[in-house]
Amino acid sequence: MKIVVTVKLVPDTTAEKRIDPATKRLVRSGVDIVLNPFDEYAIEAALQLRDKLADGSTVTIFSMTPESGREVVRKALAMGADDAVILSDPGLAGSDLWATAYAIAHGIKAGGFDLVLTGTQSTDAISGDLPGMLAEYLGVPALTYARHLEIDGGRLRVKRETETGYQTVSAPLPALASVTKSANEPRYPSLKGIMGAKKKDIKTLALTDLGLTKAVGSDGSRTEVLALATPPPREKGRTVTAADGADGARIVLDFLKSRQLL
Repeated sequence: MKIVVTVKLVPDTTAEKRIDPATKRLVRSGVDIVLNPFDEYAIEAALQLRDKLADGSTVTIFSMTPESGREVVRKALAMGADDAVILSDPGLAGSDLWATAYAIAHGIKAGGFDLVLTGTQSTDAISGDLPGMLAEYLGVPALTYARHLEIDGGRLRVKRETETGYQTVSAPLPALASVTKSANEPRYPSLKGIMGAKKKDIKTLALTDLGLTKAVGSDGSRTEVLALATPPPREKGRTVTAADGADGARIVLDFLKSRQLL
C-alpha cells in the first residue's frame, strides 16, 4: 500500500509574522521555516500504519513548496518516511486554498496512492479546509479529525473526534484522513534517521508535469485579499455593581443587546 502524507512548510511558530502590504501575502523570507507541526501527527500515523501492516507498504511525503524548502522536507524523511515529492513552480505563487488543493491533488495522482493523510490545519492559515477540498479533487472519501486509524479488509476505519466524544467511521480505500494531535506523539528524528535521510530520494515536480486543465497561482485562485487592517486596541473592561442578582442579570442582558449579541 502506498501512503502519501501532505506536509506544509510554515514560519516557525515563535517567529514574528508579517504581511507584505504590496502582495498581501505572508512574508516567508528572513524567518525560520519548519514542518507544519500539525502535519507531524499525520507523518507519525503513517509510519505506525506502515510498520503495523509490515507488508511492504511505503510512506511518501508530498509538499507544495519552493526548492528552498527541500531540506525542511528532509526532516520528514529523517522521521522514517521512505521518499518525498515536492511540487515546486513559480506559477504556484499566490495560490489560494482552491488552487492549492487542485494542484496538490494532481501531483498526488501523478505518483499514485492508496491512502492520503494530512494534518487538521496549518499554523499559518488555520483554516482546516484543505483536507476536505483535497479529497474532493482526488475523488475519494474524507475521514476527518481522526484520533485512531487502522486498515482492515481494504477499508480505512477511524475514530473521529467530535465535540461530544468520537464516532467510528470507515470507508473503502483509496481514501483520505486528517489526523488530530490526540492520535499520537510524533517521534524525534534519530541520528541514524538523519544520516539515512540524506540518501533518500526527493523528487521534484513542475506544473508542466501535471497536465493541469485549469490555472493555478494568483490567476487561478477564486479568492483575493482586498485589504488588510490592524485590529483596534482592546477596549478597557467596565466594572459595574449590581444591587442583587436580578439587577445583575438585567445589566448583562442590556450589554449583550447593545452589542447585538442577542
